[in-house]
Amino acid sequence: MVKDHAETDLDRELDDLPTELRWREWMRRIEAVLFASASPVPREDLARVVGQGASVDLLVEDLVADLEGRSFEVAQVAGGWMLRTRPAYAAVIRTAADVGDQDLDLREYDVAVLAAIAYHQPITRDGLKDIFGKEISRDLIGRLHARGLIVTGPRSPRRGAPYTYVTTEQFLVAFDLESLQDLPDREQMEDAGVINSQA
Repeated sequence: MVKDHAETDLDRELDDLPTELRWREWMRRIEAVLFASASPVPREDLARVVGQGASVDLLVEDLVADLEGRSFEVAQVAGGWMLRTRPAYAAVIRTAADVGDQDLDLREYDVAVLAAIAYHQPITRDGLKDIFGKEISRDLIGRLHARGLIVTGPRSPRRGAPYTYVTTEQFLVAFDLESLQDLPDREQMEDAGVINSQA
């Protein structure tokens, strides 16, 4: 109810402003929404704060250009946009702030299992065992789950209806992917030994 009231009070069209100022205000609104959000914001949500017919994509493009040379940027990940610090400043942030709990701290084998899940999802632990030739521990699955990179997917139709695992939006954000279609080519991953060519 409060949300509906706030939306009706918002002047989206800004007809009283000259065209250039209206566009700049819409850019600032998008920037404010991205700044306030801890997760990627989809196009539909951004469209609610700008005038009817205003192109969210063009507004974001102009915002990207406006932020050029700043320490943060607009990134398109997981089906939306978010503000984040530019990679060049990662060491500065680690030095000045306690961000240890944000570090994924994944072992090489964890990353290989995560890649197998990403490429074969939804997949069971037995499916992972077939890929790696050995049992995948519940602890490893738990580590990936605790970091928000995977969740349980639909139950497998196989006997016993085992759980399957799928990647999350956090997985896409952590690896800077817009969608699963942006995963590296399977052939490259096979050549790197990350996924099994037999799977």
